[in-house]
Amino acid sequence: MTSEKALVFLSDKDLAELGIQPYEVADAIEETLIAKAKGSFYAPPKTVILPGDGRYAMSTLAIGDDGFIVTKQVTVCPKNPEKGLPSINGAIMVLDAQTGILRAVLDANWITAIRTAALSMVAARRLADPKSETVGFIGTGVQARSHLAAFAEVFPLKRVCVFGRGKANVDKLCKLAQGMGLEAEACTDARDVLREADLVVTSITLDYSIKPFLDAKWLKPTAFAAITDACIPWKPEGMPAFKTVIVDDRTQELESEKPMLPYESVTGDLMELVAGQLDSVEIKKPAAFAFRGISLGDYAASILAVRRASDRGI
Repeated sequence: MTSEKALVFLSDKDLAELGIQPYEVADAIEETLIAKAKGSFYAPPKTVILPGDGRYAMSTLAIGDDGFIVTKQVTVCPKNPEKGLPSINGAIMVLDAQTGILRAVLDANWITAIRTAALSMVAARRLADPKSETVGFIGTGVQARSHLAAFAEVFPLKRVCVFGRGKANVDKLCKLAQGMGLEAEACTDARDVLREADLVVTSITLDYSIKPFLDAKWLKPTAFAAITDACIPWKPEGMPAFKTVIVDDRTQELESEKPMLPYESVTGDLMELVAGQLDSVEIKKPAAFAFRGISLGDYAASILAVRRASDRGI
């Protein structure tokens, strides 16, 4: 931010042009998780409203000892693509923690995409097989693309398996993977994706009317799953097949009106994982990171972006 403390607006296009890589956001998230473990970062569970028609509205709030307050509001509107609009839209405000003065407004789509993939990266660094070569996608939208970019930074990927409802998005994801030098296969059965993949990413629409169609018992014994869709597509009776389940925040999950899975099946949360508060004996495979998204991720990504923009004189 400028010395005059002028209000900054960063559009999704501006944010994408800053050149921030997923691993940088993951590193920033890890630093913020450590700050939380030390008691210098504060964030309540996010607020969620389901107003009907498949819409999903959420807001987050966070404050850090490094001088910022970040709040975000995002709405998922499943009917938007029919109108030629992104299904996810929102905005982020960055304020001065000491004065409460608004310093920056950011479009939320780019931040939401990269911070979600970065959260998965933080978990995957600790839970996935570092030699993973095949990644499988259930759902082919923004999160699939952002996770492909993120996981390609961490793992020696060679192959992508894709299952989705819309052929256009399936083809788009396969073409993206091929452009990265990877083999890409469109699967007609979700079971094939889970059986083949070392890494699995599920990112279907947040629609609780969808009947679960994935069984964790189909996974490889050494698999890691990044579950970004509140476990909606996963059969509840199959979830015990996961030997380790990490959520983004224990309190948030415990207080949620719609739990992703039985709370007693949760091994720990992301802060505990990163801060070394979990016994390594508890970490077994197959493993899952099941998450709703936390304000900490939005905070870390937003502050990184604002600082990068300031360094560039924006």
